[in-house]
Amino acid sequence: MDACIIIPARYASTRYPGKPLATLKGASGVARSLIERSVMAARAASAGVIPIYVATDDDRIAAEARRIGADVIMTSDTCRNGTERVAEAVAREGISAEIIVNLQGDAPLTPAHFVTALLDAMRADPACGMATPCLRCDAETVENLLADRRAGRVGATTVVFGHDGRALYFSKEVIPFTNGKGVVDGVVPVFHHVGVYAYRPAALAAYSAWSPGPLEGLEGLEQLRFLENGHPIRMVEVSAPGAVFWELNNPSDVPLIEGYLARMGWE
Repeated sequence: MDACIIIPARYASTRYPGKPLATLKGASGVARSLIERSVMAARAASAGVIPIYVATDDDRIAAEARRIGADVIMTSDTCRNGTERVAEAVAREGISAEIIVNLQGDAPLTPAHFVTALLDAMRADPACGMATPCLRCDAETVENLLADRRAGRVGATTVVFGHDGRALYFSKEVIPFTNGKGVVDGVVPVFHHVGVYAYRPAALAAYSAWSPGPLEGLEGLEQLRFLENGHPIRMVEVSAPGAVFWELNNPSDVPLIEGYLARMGWE
C-alpha cells in the first residue's frame, strides 16, 4: 500500500465542541455533517484507490462515519492533536503505507488536487519526511484573516517559508506583518496553511516520541513540534482558481463556508 488517508476527528474541541457533527448546507441546500464533507473530500482525492479511515475517540462521530460508509479506527481520548491521533491509528491498525496523509476533519473545502499535489511531492523526494500545502491568499482571504484577529477570534493559520521551500514558522497571527494591508507592492504576501499533512512512518513515529514544545503550546499548532525538534517541513504551494479555502474553526465560520459552498456549486 503506497498511501492512505486518515481523518482525525474529536468531539471535545475547545473552540467548537461537537464540530465534526456540525452541519453545513451545500449549493442545493442539503445539509451534511462536517465529518461527511471531510470524507467526501478524501474520497475525491483517493480516486477509489487509497484507503480512507476516520480516527476518533467518540462513539457519536464513529456512528456518523459508519453511516456514510467510512472505515473507523477507534483511538484513545488522550491524543492531544490530530497528528498524535493519526500516529495512534497507524499503530493500532498496523498500517504499513509508505505515506500517511492526515486530512484534518475541519476543512470541507479542501480540493482533491491539494492532496494529490502533496502525494506527488512526497513520491518525487523519498528523503522528504513530512510535507504540507499552502495557498497564496487573495485580498479577500487576508481581510477575513485580519477580521478574525480584530474580533479576537482564533482563526486560520498562516505560514512563512524560505527559498528552499522549508517552513520557517506557522502562526495563528497573520504573518508576515502587512500593517493591515491585503496587498503590498502589488502582491499578496500572505500564505494560508492548508490543514493537510503527509508523513513518512519514521517522521510520524518520531513526532509521537517528542514532548510538546513551548511554541506548539502558545500557538496551538501541532506542526510546530516538528520545527521545534529540528525536523524540516516541506511546503507544497498549491492553487485553486475560482475556489476559496477556509476551515471551520468557530461557529461563526458556518455561514461563511456555506456561502463558499454555494458560490462554488458544491453539493
